[in-house]
Amino acid sequence: MLGWITKAALGVLVVFGLSIGDADAGLKSEKVTYKVGDRELTGYLVYDEARVGKRPGVLVVHEWWGHDAYARGRADMLARQGYTAFALDMYGTGRLADHPKDAGAFAKEVIETKGIMHARFKAAYEVLKRHETVDASRKAALGYCFGGNVVLDMARAGVDLKGVVAYHASLTQTIEAKPGGVKAKVRVFNGADDPFIKPEKLKVFKDGMKAAGADFEYISYPGVTHSFTNPKATEKGEKLKLPLKYDAKADEDSWRQTLSFLSEILK
Repeated sequence: MLGWITKAALGVLVVFGLSIGDADAGLKSEKVTYKVGDRELTGYLVYDEARVGKRPGVLVVHEWWGHDAYARGRADMLARQGYTAFALDMYGTGRLADHPKDAGAFAKEVIETKGIMHARFKAAYEVLKRHETVDASRKAALGYCFGGNVVLDMARAGVDLKGVVAYHASLTQTIEAKPGGVKAKVRVFNGADDPFIKPEKLKVFKDGMKAAGADFEYISYPGVTHSFTNPKATEKGEKLKLPLKYDAKADEDSWRQTLSFLSEILK
């Protein structure tokens, strides 16, 4: 069964297509195709259909590799906790990278082309907000790596979110925090030994959050490097000779703190 929603103000056509998820009994997933400008994007929306009534919605923004199984898996984890989750697509349908050069090119387009990041995030935001299971007054966003930078930028842009969580984000920003402009509560989980997190960027981030009067916390894990939440990071890092390494303890701790944070801000 197909249904259509048009958001004229954003120039977005959202097409809902049913796709049965078989990973968990009770979880219902939907493949969502939508459009921003001339770029088609495809996301993944999932929720527990056994739960009654509307529930909070959480956006998941993928790593710089693109919308992949890892992002969808995180959305499933959120759905098991009672949220409706939408793993969005920032690059375009089928645009996945296996090599850092391709991933870098995809991310660069989003970061450096004026307005694209905000428009694509807001289009996905509208998909989630308008879903029949979602309480539109209770929304949050999680982002990994490149996606962490995206959700932090959206917080600085003042997007109506209760909170954002960034994991192994390099803290590259395209939007400056303004006093009183950060509505969302902000949490960042990073590895202390992550070479992608430059001291100057960390200082700019913290100074900006403080100047804006934002509610934020920066959690740094000693001995932990980049992509520590992704179980496949170590294998990929060895293959591509990149400083990527999974860390089970940091992953578990950051997820435990995330669930507590979401429970607090979305209650």
